[in-house]
Amino acid sequence: MQRYAQKLHQFIRSFLLLSVITATGAQAAEKIDLIIDTDPGADDVVALLFALASPDELNIRALTTVAGNVRLDKTSRNARLAREWAGREDVPVYAGAPKPLMRTPIYAENIHGKEGLSGVTVHEPKKGLAEGNAVNYLIDTLKKAKPHSITIAMLGPQTNLALALIQEPEIVQGIKEVVIMGGAHFNGGNITPVAEFNLFADPQAAEVVLKSGVKLTYLPLDVTHKILTSDARLKQIAALNNNASKIVGDILNEYIKGDMEHYGIPGGPVHDATVVAYLLKPELFTGRSVNVVVDSREGPTFGQTIVDWYDGLKAPKNAFWVENGDAQGFFDLLTERLKRLK
Repeated sequence: MQRYAQKLHQFIRSFLLLSVITATGAQAAEKIDLIIDTDPGADDVVALLFALASPDELNIRALTTVAGNVRLDKTSRNARLAREWAGREDVPVYAGAPKPLMRTPIYAENIHGKEGLSGVTVHEPKKGLAEGNAVNYLIDTLKKAKPHSITIAMLGPQTNLALALIQEPEIVQGIKEVVIMGGAHFNGGNITPVAEFNLFADPQAAEVVLKSGVKLTYLPLDVTHKILTSDARLKQIAALNNNASKIVGDILNEYIKGDMEHYGIPGGPVHDATVVAYLLKPELFTGRSVNVVVDSREGPTFGQTIVDWYDGLKAPKNAFWVENGDAQGFFDLLTERLKRLK
């Protein structure tokens, strides 16, 4: 009888342990409900291919486009090109804000080329834009969403989300997290000595998002300038020998030249793609919760992100600031996902 009781006890323990493992696995495998807001842009297109090749982890509800690296008509076309190249025409693309909230529009054609995609030939994609506006899409989707269920990846100026929040502040209830490529602290800026392009392009929009109270994660130049290409990393992408790897290789080989020359670094960053890597494998990155303020005053610090890294002000921590990342881990993950495409 005692032996029977011991066996029954062992069985129950094993059953409970298996239940915990199964539940944990199910939780880990839960897809991220995702909207990608973007201004393609060379590194945006790499990020989009990266994300669209990851359907097991990312349920991409839509791509929403904004003016930034180039004009809205070109960013919208380039987003549709990325969707076409990935074989994911099922994902709708909504065009959004054609200009910032307040400031004069600026573009980054000197970095991304006149069409926003240096290194590759562009064409008009077969499938058009979804009907409706990106801002209205965000409002409608987030109002109807389950509480704190949708993640927004922001790869460009934050104008679309800011306009949605200004019109309907209650949409914050649908947002789980906003993951932003933008800002700079330790690194310094890439368009002025202190400002990063996405924040400089529309600092007033970034202020609206920062003050909204949603959960925010920033992947700034501080981390993207530590995750650099190298000959070996570009070769591992080229070795895939599929159409996606050729497109990414052609884009990066041209796109990284400017940063390599300007900063005197041995490789180039793939800024926006770090957001996708963070969503897929956050353990590749480290950072800390901080207070972030954006300077929207006219002057030499316009667009600067002021980060209280050492908590000197004891101000409320409104963002998680990513400061470091595993460069080889990033390129291994990117290569593995590109391998899944044609």
